[in-house]
Amino acid sequence: MADPTRRRGRPCADGPDRPLTVQALDRALDMLDLLSLHPGLTLSEVAQRTGLPASATHRILQTLALRGMVERCAATQCWSVGPSSFRLGAAFLRRSGLIARARPILQDLVARTQETANLGILSDGGVLFVSQVESDQPIRVAFPPGTRASLTGSGIGRAMLAINAGPAPDAACPDLARIRRQGFAFDDQGRMAGMRCVAAPIVDMAGRAVAGLSINTPAHRIGTRQVGAIGAAVAEAAARLTAVTGEQLHL
Repeated sequence: MADPTRRRGRPCADGPDRPLTVQALDRALDMLDLLSLHPGLTLSEVAQRTGLPASATHRILQTLALRGMVERCAATQCWSVGPSSFRLGAAFLRRSGLIARARPILQDLVARTQETANLGILSDGGVLFVSQVESDQPIRVAFPPGTRASLTGSGIGRAMLAINAGPAPDAACPDLARIRRQGFAFDDQGRMAGMRCVAAPIVDMAGRAVAGLSINTPAHRIGTRQVGAIGAAVAEAAARLTAVTGEQLHL
């Protein structure tokens, strides 16, 4: 018998305290979460980890792929998040104001150092580059938005590690204490031969590093004598961005 107290046109909930959900959408979002944490899974691995039949998993992944939310590598047949997922993340960043507020600071940093400046955020245990202002130098290093790097293998990552100290102990990255002391990280061709990077962290209102700024340059343009001055400029720019966004950052 129909419930006489329920309004017409509203579906019944499964229980008094259970929110209404769309099961297929819930499963699709579970897969997006899974692939954001574990990129490069095969269809069988996705099915196993979500507990769904392979046929249902394939249908959901294909649907997400048509919208650009996930993509499959033709060579390995492995699945990862796609460019549309990045656009959704970028929409969140625009809401928090980080990218918009960082733009003039990045531009000023380029003017001061004559090198390309980058903004990266802490994402899925690594660094996700989300904005860049390129220098006018004929030879320059570029990390387009959407590029990922490890925490220990990037200047921004090590600058954040030095503040947070949780994701990796000092033993895994011996220069963390020095980074904390001087306020910036210096990557001397550690990630890419012929490239040097100077980076500093951006922290939220709790003092947790959630993002960072860096300048990247061919090694021949930054000598050891210049690192201190450039590091101070990058650290000052990161402090300015922290000051205008720190209370709003919840990445």
